[in-house]
Amino acid sequence: MSLTGLEIIKMTNPEALDPQAIKPLWRDYLELCKPNVVALMILTAIVGMFLAVPGMVPIDILIIGNMGIGLVAASSAVINHVVDKKIDILMTRTKNRPVAQGRLSDTQALIFSAVMGFGGFGMLMFFVNPLTAWLTLVSSIGYALIYTCFLKRATPQNIVIGGLAGAAPPLLGWTAVTGEVHGYALLLVLIIFAWTPPHFWALAIHRKDDYAKVGIPMLPVTHGDKYTRLHILLYTIIMFLVTLLPFATKMFGLLYLLGAVVLGIGFLYWAVILVMNKNQDAPMETFKYSIIYLMALFVIMLADHYVYPLETRIAPEQPTIELQIAPENTQGFVPLSKAE
Repeated sequence: MSLTGLEIIKMTNPEALDPQAIKPLWRDYLELCKPNVVALMILTAIVGMFLAVPGMVPIDILIIGNMGIGLVAASSAVINHVVDKKIDILMTRTKNRPVAQGRLSDTQALIFSAVMGFGGFGMLMFFVNPLTAWLTLVSSIGYALIYTCFLKRATPQNIVIGGLAGAAPPLLGWTAVTGEVHGYALLLVLIIFAWTPPHFWALAIHRKDDYAKVGIPMLPVTHGDKYTRLHILLYTIIMFLVTLLPFATKMFGLLYLLGAVVLGIGFLYWAVILVMNKNQDAPMETFKYSIIYLMALFVIMLADHYVYPLETRIAPEQPTIELQIAPENTQGFVPLSKAE
């Protein structure tokens, strides 16, 4: 016999049904947006914008572009709350979420999501450019529908495949400024794509029992801690190598290389600590470090972009030298074709 959402709330948190507790608050609407996650996405989008130009990003694109990207991302986060409400109420980390607790209804949440989603998409379409609007919509669908509704419950590789949607913001920032997809922007996407599995699997180890209880096939649940810890190390090595590509392709200079290596060694340190499995706090410490790592890496990208401008790292084209022989100097000259 399946339980309704109301019955689950009664069993797990009866006080949540108090009329005062159910009253929607602005804090509940803010929580629906997953502001910490969206803030990190906006940071990478802003960096993507500045990396796309040698100077200052147009102020209207900077403000409207990031508002649009942020609103669409927040809209997707709300859908995640609605879809996952029955499992959220059973998990320690998420049991107090507004929709799970009944403080906001599904209808309220979905209307809020629709307003933000259409508003953000419209801002990007009419005030930025259509390419950015459509790419933002595709990444939103990737997270809210493909990952949340299908992949999350279908495969332990959910976060690997679904991570592509969350890796899009720097590309969105780049296209907002230039109106085109560039190889350098795709490198930024690749870095976040490689970063996502070790970042999230560290949290999944810490919350393994919660995921097992609600039947979500996260890697630690399906393959065990030891397997997951090893794969965190392997993916961290891949991520470290990927972060060297922007230097190898002359996208960034020595400042970025130094920062990427130092930060990468720190990530590898925590990955090794996880594999050794002698520190109970290692999963959450790795998770926390991974957030600091990504923020710091993108800030270093921005600093390097202005300390070592792109034109200083790429040798200018050498002018073509044409040899011309003046007519007066051609006495006694016989073309090879005639000499033969």
